[in-house]
Amino acid sequence: MFDFLIFSFTISGIYALMALGLNLQAGYSGLLNFGHIAFAAIGAYATGIAMTAGYPAIIGAALGVCVAMLLGWVIARLGRQLGSDYWGIATLAIAEILRTVATNEDWLTGGAQGISAIPSLFESLPRPWNALAFLSLVLITLVIAALLCRRLGNGRFGRALRLMREEPQLAACMGYNLRSLKSRAIMAGAAITAIAGSLYAHYMSFVGPDYLLASETFLLWTMLMIGGMGNTLGVIVGVALVQTAYSVVPFAKDYFNFGSDVSGALRLGLIGLILLVCLLWRSQGLVPEKLRKMP
Repeated sequence: MFDFLIFSFTISGIYALMALGLNLQAGYSGLLNFGHIAFAAIGAYATGIAMTAGYPAIIGAALGVCVAMLLGWVIARLGRQLGSDYWGIATLAIAEILRTVATNEDWLTGGAQGISAIPSLFESLPRPWNALAFLSLVLITLVIAALLCRRLGNGRFGRALRLMREEPQLAACMGYNLRSLKSRAIMAGAAITAIAGSLYAHYMSFVGPDYLLASETFLLWTMLMIGGMGNTLGVIVGVALVQTAYSVVPFAKDYFNFGSDVSGALRLGLIGLILLVCLLWRSQGLVPEKLRKMP
């Protein structure tokens, strides 16, 4: 039970980092990024490749952040001639292209088998101290990222992003460079998400093409919609609620003695029910965004 709780908290912290990265783009900026999981996969693959080549973990994490930010810059430039909905479809296509590349380039990514035997950051420590140390690292990283996101959201940059989201023409008339705002929002979210992907690779000791599945991005979107987009606390609440639903199902499986297929369907159904209730009851999420009102 203790190991299961440590695992659940660790995975929740990593997904919270990914969701915070998406919130910078979707919550504050209103950007429909349906390929967000690609940033996490880049961080994970960079870590796996660097560790396989014998480089330290910090090099892999830094490489992942740099490549993810570069991809974010490219994606932002891609949206110059596209509407928001078509731009969202384009981001999904980019993630699928990267998944295809990861599946076929065996020399770099390990192909469909992925990269395994990625060492943990605290493997020299005895159990359960290694797991507790990794959990502490994840939580410290999450707290720092949450404080930075909150500061960005409440500052001038966050107000500019919200203005771009609500009234883009007004933002342009006030002298804001919309392309620059979009680029910085995507690149900041990409950096946080790449760090989460790097931590995930170390924790699971593996990275493969399954990290790039579109369902992972939509899971992050679900967390944001349940908790409240544009609100750092809402993101954390949404992640906690979804991960709690994921964790409860195995206990129900053992208690009612049903199969794994039913367990998977129950998990999806439970999360779908939570999302539906939130959309009908609190359409802006459990912790909605608080906007300043003009006096």
